[in-house]
Amino acid sequence: MIHLDYRSASPIYSQIEQGIRDQIRAGVLRSGDKLPSVRELAASLTINPNTIQRAYRELEQQGWIATVSGKGCFVCDR
Repeated sequence: MIHLDYRSASPIYSQIEQGIRDQIRAGVLRSGDKLPSVRELAASLTINPNTIQRAYRELEQQGWIATVSGKGCFVCDR
């Protein structure tokens, strides 16, 4: 579960990125695991879907996840 601190100086999208990276490092999320859809995660965290999209885009640029068009986002081998 990703915990958000709305009082933190760190942006929400950055906290989501860090939460997902922490889950990958801890083995909670493994290579090939599918991440929740942008809408699902936004609804569960009650935040704007654009924030989730930005976090996913940053994670993809850093090589943590890969997006498969029409299928979703998946954890990459690290």
